[in-house]
Amino acid sequence: MINTGYRPSEGAGLLPDEIRLSDNVPHIVIQKNRNRGLKTGHSKRVLPLVGIGLEAFRAAPRGFARYASNSATLSATVNEYLRGKGLLETVRHSLYSLRHSFEDRLLVAGVDERVRRDLLGHALNRERYGSGGDLVFLRDQVLKAAI
Repeated sequence: MINTGYRPSEGAGLLPDEIRLSDNVPHIVIQKNRNRGLKTGHSKRVLPLVGIGLEAFRAAPRGFARYASNSATLSATVNEYLRGKGLLETVRHSLYSLRHSFEDRLLVAGVDERVRRDLLGHALNRERYGSGGDLVFLRDQVLKAAI
């Protein structure tokens, strides 16, 4: 989640063919599949993989089958681990905070609001013209804020 901003259910529910590590720009495809639906129509998207996010998917190239149909178990497991290791900034932080921090890092890096909304699967409060940029462009935008 740290360099993609996907929702826990989106990452947990990825199918192996939605993880594209051998493409020119490694990426994942967030779409409705047999493991989960989408929160909104804007949630369907392609997310470039960079930094530790890319490393994580190289370590789990077939996804996270254990949590595919139950992202609540994923959240509970990760939150327990983070709390137990003292890795949460405050008691109000959780796994989902990684999504929020990704947007904060994109904002600080000067990434355009349209691009941020597209990456996070948020609605745009105006007409959406064009594609929003190709995968190389999106990767370069994410690299500005990547860990």
